[in-house]
Amino acid sequence: MKNTFKLISVAIIVLCVSAFTINKTTLNEGYKIGDVAEDFSLKNVDGKMVSLSDYKDAKGFIITFTCNTCPYAVMYEDRIIALDKKYAAKGYPVIAIMPNNVSVKPDDNLDAMKQRATDKGFTFPYLIDKEQKVYPKFGATKTPHMFILQKTKKGNVVKYIGAIDDNYKDASSVTTKYVEKAVDALLQGKEVEQTETKAIGCSIKA
Repeated sequence: MKNTFKLISVAIIVLCVSAFTINKTTLNEGYKIGDVAEDFSLKNVDGKMVSLSDYKDAKGFIITFTCNTCPYAVMYEDRIIALDKKYAAKGYPVIAIMPNNVSVKPDDNLDAMKQRATDKGFTFPYLIDKEQKVYPKFGATKTPHMFILQKTKKGNVVKYIGAIDDNYKDASSVTTKYVEKAVDALLQGKEVEQTETKAIGCSIKA
């Protein structure tokens, strides 16, 4: 009886330690502010492979993990287009990446992405993370999930992570434009004041 009790106690301790380790790992996954983001090579809707290194004249990047099917992502599409139109010429182009598993979300497949990009007139690359290797490195969990990178001598440094603004429902009711404020600060040679916010959207489907 005593041996059985000991075995049960040990099993509980092991489970608790394992759970703590998993939670700790999960919490620490992905880039943090100040990290250097690795380059990637992903297929665009035009069939070409796109990497950050292709943008020789860029000062940085506005990266958004987004998709066709999430209502939050759809509500933000026009604002993402507006960000590219405002900042691409200033050195901060938008790079959109679709991270979902298309076997779980078939309407996010490459053909559907091509159609969406055409219908909306995307002015930026819309890339598919087919092998789902890029979004975990960033630590993206939502669609949309924004990451602003600044090109430096060290590489592309993460300067902002989170939401586009503070009102996903209504663009006209936005009071704080997080991404715009961050990019404006970087363009002025200043530090980003609010470096992280909570991304609001659908969970990425693995």
